[in-house]
Amino acid sequence: FRYLQRTVNMGLWYTKDSGFELIGFSDADYTGCKDTFKSTSGEAQFLGEKLVSWFSKKQDYTALSTAEA
Repeated sequence: FRYLQRTVNMGLWYTKDSGFELIGFSDADYTGCKDTFKSTSGEAQFLGEKLVSWFSKKQDYTALSTAEA
């Protein structure tokens, strides 16, 4: 939630009838990099319809299975 911390004085605009729930998504691939065989994972969090946080990162180690990725 770095975005929310760094933009605390800016604010987000929501209409009266908009949803105001926090929804998160995450995913990872398995050995997606053909050079290092490392996996990439990522997340995105939405507050209502607004994206408030996201990241994508190549893992520091090589996963041995899809569950580990």
